[in-house]
Amino acid sequence: MMECYVAGKMTMTERKDAFPCRMQDLPPAGARLCMAVGRFLKEKCGVSPHHVIVAFSGGADSAYLLYAAVKCGADIAPYFVKSQFQPEFEHNDAHRLAEQLGIELHEISVDVLQFDDVTDNPPDRCYYCKRRIMGAIRAAAAADGYDTLIDGTNASDDGGDRPGMKVLREQNILSPLRLCGITKSEVRARSREAGLFTWNKPAYACLATRVPTGERISGEKLEAVEKSEEYLFSLGFTDFRVRLRDGGALLQFTAKQQEKAQSELEKIKAELSKYFGVIKLDPKARAESQ
Repeated sequence: MMECYVAGKMTMTERKDAFPCRMQDLPPAGARLCMAVGRFLKEKCGVSPHHVIVAFSGGADSAYLLYAAVKCGADIAPYFVKSQFQPEFEHNDAHRLAEQLGIELHEISVDVLQFDDVTDNPPDRCYYCKRRIMGAIRAAAAADGYDTLIDGTNASDDGGDRPGMKVLREQNILSPLRLCGITKSEVRARSREAGLFTWNKPAYACLATRVPTGERISGEKLEAVEKSEEYLFSLGFTDFRVRLRDGGALLQFTAKQQEKAQSELEKIKAELSKYFGVIKLDPKARAESQ
């Protein structure tokens, strides 16, 4: 029985022997996607034997991309960037997945709070942040002898003029899942089939997104959000946000979790009052993460 994703906790499915060892042992759909990724790495990256690095967040997309690349025999190295914008459970998940696949995780630390164009939190903050994050990965990877960088953007992601897409184009970062037409739903289905614990992990935007545009980002604000969300995870909530609003916190849950949130609101307020003077439950349910 496949278990649901739980932030920061190990599951019974996290065993190296849970994976099929050979490509021919994979279910047909999974084998097809893995082979598509393998062909892409060989034909588009122009490297042999697929000497590439993946910008690895520990999320569902980059996790499946790493899995598929390993299965098709690529010489691939995952690089994870640890910054103040990433909660600790993402860091833990990245290590869990790398261990599950039996592959070394390369870790880089970036102090994003030293950059005014990030902490000033302008509308295009994401662009400046991602440009530095990807630049740090490139520099570290180059020092290790890698020159081709890929990421987990999938075919369901908007390929327009979003800040993240702009950085990918500027830095010539390739997105095999998107360019092979592999959608988010396929990533989840094949990840579940493969036994990856990330198969139903909700999409999780960085902590900076909890701070309203134009309001300066600080370490104290990020820590308050992270501690609050850690507590909500401990209560069994899985797809939610704690956003800074009017000097306090606005709690946003999906429709499936609204009733539970309402019933436990006083307990939640008592705990989160350590970090915020005012705590409100958003009456409007947030859309479920893809």
